[in-house]
Amino acid sequence: MLLMPFFISACGSSPRGLIILCAGDSLTSKAYPHDLQKIFNKEGIKAKVLNYGRAGNTSREYLNFLERNKERLKKEEPDFILLQLGTNDVRTDSDQTPTAVFKDNMKKIVGIFRASRSRAGLVPKILLALIPPVPKATPFPFTPDSARRVAEEINPAIQDICEQENIALVDNYAIFLKEPSLLPGVHPTREGFKLLARNWYQALKPYLNR
Repeated sequence: MLLMPFFISACGSSPRGLIILCAGDSLTSKAYPHDLQKIFNKEGIKAKVLNYGRAGNTSREYLNFLERNKERLKKEEPDFILLQLGTNDVRTDSDQTPTAVFKDNMKKIVGIFRASRSRAGLVPKILLALIPPVPKATPFPFTPDSARRVAEEINPAIQDICEQENIALVDNYAIFLKEPSLLPGVHPTREGFKLLARNWYQALKPYLNR
């Protein structure tokens, strides 16, 4: 029952098309997988986009979710996994996560995803994103220190993981530095979510015809 809400965006796709699993917190669960599905449809690419976003999850909470659902995850048989986590880890309440712990959680999450296989029996291609900025005026449980940690701790940790694990890096940070009006708080505007979807699609394009 835990995963039932995540299957909505998967309806109507060809079983011979791509399977793309979007993993993350509310920046994933709220909208962008739906927008990404629309882009694939418009481009005439057969794809099934699965929304595995978990609103409010820190890296530890998402890791726990994956550990409880390993068998269901294997049945999804994704070709690509789009992973973005970290925004809730920079909260200043009880969810706050030390950077070293965040990094360890993310490596374990990557390990779980790499244990899954596509329908062709291949390890799915993982794309890991830098998280968007936290605007300094964002209310509690975020503070100006949350914004600092994104730039100085969490995103550098994500870059390190990509280098160490040979994972493709997607820059979902810089796109909102260029368009700050689309990110008034930790959640983008409607147009901001569309921007996220377009950025993910551009990151995926080089791998689609291989």
